[in-house]
Amino acid sequence: MAHITLLIYPNCSMSSIFGPMDALAMANLWRQNLEKDKKDSAGLFSWDLVSIDGNAVIGYGGVWIKPHRSLAEVEETDFILLPAFLPPFEFIGNVSEELLAWLHCRYAKHTLIGATCTGTFLLAETGLLNGKTATTNWVYARHFKKLYPEVKLEREKILCVDGGLITSGATTSFLDLCRYLIKKFGSEELAFCCAKSLLVDSGMRSQSPYFIFDFQKNHTDQKILQAQTHMECNLTETFSLDELATDLGISPRHFKRRFKRATGDSPLAYLQRLRIEAAKQKLETTQETVDAITCQVGYEDSNSFRRLFRKLTGLSPREYRERFARLEA
Repeated sequence: MAHITLLIYPNCSMSSIFGPMDALAMANLWRQNLEKDKKDSAGLFSWDLVSIDGNAVIGYGGVWIKPHRSLAEVEETDFILLPAFLPPFEFIGNVSEELLAWLHCRYAKHTLIGATCTGTFLLAETGLLNGKTATTNWVYARHFKKLYPEVKLEREKILCVDGGLITSGATTSFLDLCRYLIKKFGSEELAFCCAKSLLVDSGMRSQSPYFIFDFQKNHTDQKILQAQTHMECNLTETFSLDELATDLGISPRHFKRRFKRATGDSPLAYLQRLRIEAAKQKLETTQETVDAITCQVGYEDSNSFRRLFRKLTGLSPREYRERFARLEA
């Protein structure tokens, strides 16, 4: 039987604690059902809620969570799960030395450690993620990159497994993490049955279709802000980025460097994202054809548009509309 340690931490997300418990409990029930002919059939997982000092913790929303034990009382465990958090992330730069030492010690003993959603920030605070691939809630990916540049963040991933560390994407991706654990400690068949019961796609998914473009204007470069506004207001027009740079009094080469420094994207990549975001809105809210939408967002070749759309969202325009259309049937 695999033992799971769920860390409870002040202001942690309740779903990131109790959601995995429910998913693992379901795995135990399914295992017993699949092995009902075996006399020694038993649950696959056991778990404990653990706080740093063994005292109760107030989670997000003011709900008290009572642990089973403290860190020091954990003798053996197969997997440690760090919870998610809603901002502000008060633990940043303020993680207790006891927790840091405990996680480093466990990792040195080859215990698997995972984090769900923004719990990746807490895992990154330990330094264990440095040089490793990870994911987190896509909404906070830009903030994560600034704080932890040594972590190889892949924000489009739902799940990343690297060197005994497991991270998952936005809130409900704890189900993907649990599916990974069920397969690892159980079997592919058990994981498949649980995925069906939990309505989780059995294949590896992506966060990309869910991205909402944030326009990346949290900077103070007025010239680049002017360029961004021009792009937004002229999406359907054919215009030269080099000419836009000249109109702003900046050389094209310097414009590209300055734009990248301010927004994190090249001017071309930013314009592409703007146009794809506009296309997403039209796919969600209208019955316009893909060819019509292609022209409405500034492209002439619908095949090129489709390829770019899939590259940035992970879905074809038709698949995106089927999943996210807001029109009533």
